[in-house]
Amino acid sequence: MGKKGCRVSPVMVVFFLVALLFMSGFSGTVAFQQMPAEKIMLKTYIVHVNEPEDKVSVEPSKDLESWYRSFLPASTESMDLEQRLVYSYRHVLRGFAARLTEEEVKAMEKKDGFVSATPEKIYQLHTTDTPAFLGLHNRSGFWKGSNYGEGVIIGVLDTGVYPEHPSFNDDGMPAPPAKWKGSCKFNGTLCNNKLIGARNFESQSLNEAPVDDEGHGTHTASTAAGNYVKQADLYGIVKGTAAGIAPRAHLAVYKICGPVGCAGGDILAAFDAAIEDGVDVISLSVGGESSPFYDDPIALGAFAAFKKGIFVSCSAGNSGPAASSVTNEAPWILTVAASTHYRNIVATAILGNKEEFVGESLYQPRNFSSKQLPLVYAGANGDPFCGPGSLKNFSVKGKVVLCDRGGGVDRTAKGAEVKRAGGAAMIHVNGINDSYSILADPHVLPATHLSYADGLKIKSYIKSTKKPTATILFKGEKIGNKLAPEITSFSSRGPSLATPGILKPDITGPGVSIVAAWPAPLLNVTRSTKTFNMISGTSMSCPHLSGVAALLKSSHPKWSPAAIKSAIMTTALTKNLKNQPILDEKHHPADLFAVGAGHVNPSKASDPGLIYDNEPNEYIPYLCGLGYSDAQVGEIISRKVNCCKESSIPEAELNYPSFSVALGSKKLKFKRIVTNVGKADSYYTVLIYPPKGVEVAVKPSKIHFNKLYEKKSYTVSFTKAASKDSKKGYAQGFLRWVSSTAKYSVRSPISVTFE
Repeated sequence: MGKKGCRVSPVMVVFFLVALLFMSGFSGTVAFQQMPAEKIMLKTYIVHVNEPEDKVSVEPSKDLESWYRSFLPASTESMDLEQRLVYSYRHVLRGFAARLTEEEVKAMEKKDGFVSATPEKIYQLHTTDTPAFLGLHNRSGFWKGSNYGEGVIIGVLDTGVYPEHPSFNDDGMPAPPAKWKGSCKFNGTLCNNKLIGARNFESQSLNEAPVDDEGHGTHTASTAAGNYVKQADLYGIVKGTAAGIAPRAHLAVYKICGPVGCAGGDILAAFDAAIEDGVDVISLSVGGESSPFYDDPIALGAFAAFKKGIFVSCSAGNSGPAASSVTNEAPWILTVAASTHYRNIVATAILGNKEEFVGESLYQPRNFSSKQLPLVYAGANGDPFCGPGSLKNFSVKGKVVLCDRGGGVDRTAKGAEVKRAGGAAMIHVNGINDSYSILADPHVLPATHLSYADGLKIKSYIKSTKKPTATILFKGEKIGNKLAPEITSFSSRGPSLATPGILKPDITGPGVSIVAAWPAPLLNVTRSTKTFNMISGTSMSCPHLSGVAALLKSSHPKWSPAAIKSAIMTTALTKNLKNQPILDEKHHPADLFAVGAGHVNPSKASDPGLIYDNEPNEYIPYLCGLGYSDAQVGEIISRKVNCCKESSIPEAELNYPSFSVALGSKKLKFKRIVTNVGKADSYYTVLIYPPKGVEVAVKPSKIHFNKLYEKKSYTVSFTKAASKDSKKGYAQGFLRWVSSTAKYSVRSPISVTFE
């Protein structure tokens, strides 16, 4: 790939917070104020600059800000300078965020030390039984062995937090570690030994407390590290003790998102603060369209965190099942897909012909009659999606209405339209893309969500009789779905566009119908002091993995972020509870672009045997190999780079726990280095399960380790089999290093793209 010049984005790109709310230091010096009307042409730019030549200073923070201010328009008054400079960054990049006109940016480009300036991107959100589903059991096993994440600080970058929720009580919590340098911007005693920090970086509300008005941040924070809440209750159906994945970890919340989304400059400022404050794990359920890493605030912030030994977990996105829809693709980020777990909230549709179809609904009315009611299809009125006002002239009073999923209408909004028009109940059915992926929603009327196949049968029944009827039987919570985990339809898929040579997503975790803390009571709930909600999205799977990372960090405090990622990936599960391959939304075996390395298995990850480790400098040859310019690589690593003097490598040569190979007629060979974290005197033998049409060879085929933390290398070669035709396509397999005692099995998935 040829070198590229620095790119200036011509427009502000709008991103979407990856939360499927399907129911519907010197950490960023802040100086933003509302601009006068005559300055409405100002835009917020992220500006990269080189370090000043004289970096020696008694007060480096002040000198940095002075250096940044020297790039601002000289004609502006001092008061205006304060308003123009939004953030001064210390850790995430060498540069700042400022309000500028296009003409001022052009003038700035002529100054010595200037590197680049791009308009700020706006992101939107990617929108508790899961510990047990993950094999985490109270008072036993890995959960107890990791001390439930005690001593680890998880930084959650989201919509803020509702601090009064009982999930953030500090019963049994120790004081924060001595390294903690953060602060709490809530009044009184709302912060404690559980919620140790809370700050607001959302540009439009900087002077306000970081209160969660959306619910998303409260949900994700409690999923990662919520404390124990006894007698938790959701609709009287889901009951028990609620807890996050790392219930003894500390939480620091950084509000980055508001009504219009999450600004790139705010995201960078929050990363800057979290690094300065001393967090160990950063959880970010936000994403957008694929972009080069030098133009991606999340990738930039995550790399700065990685350099400081901070683990970063991000959501893969909710744009599935479309190919190459995955986001947050940087190899220093753990990219998390979403899958189901073994709980269903059952609502069964029963037709007049006695056929039954099992679906789900969180709202389970106790007084809904089992009497058969008239059944109509909304599509007969022209709008099958039951959009607002679509049933106005359609006779649905007292009837069950069949509505199709999609059409840009939230699932619960469909039910609201049915209820407004006088309908008695709703049957909500998937289209072909969502197939078997159904969700339990807090509907406003009796409803059930069914698969595409069931929907076809119901539509056929409606056509077959003059008086079709139906009712819904609500059966409550059912534990033990043997098809779990199953990749859900909305979970974004690879291959990666930003870095095809790295397999993304990395891992999958629970992201469907997740119960966690919520700031306010739900509809149809009149009395509740312990408010919880069930929502779905890769926003929900991401904090599960953040919690797992906290457990691993607590158990192995010296492990690097790459080591933790490797342990999670190489020990992942590839079978469901039926001991069959994990399925996708069409009930086909899920491919690597959907499931990554597999489903997280925390207990195994704690003792992986071998790890694939790497250091920040090892990414420089990789970044140069992507074809980035010296300046662009420098923007990512925050120092000058000369790619001509670096040993540039192809993407697949990075010491990563998986393989993603573009294979033509030429044989390819890649090196990997593994570190022994199992037993001192141990032997491993490789087992190869080659992708169809590919010959795979590993040398050496056996490895002997004499001591702990010893490193050994091996090479893998890939050759297109003589029988393979020249057509493009994908093939997938894996290799596995197995210890002589059979205790350890270190698995690396292999994806091959034929050229």
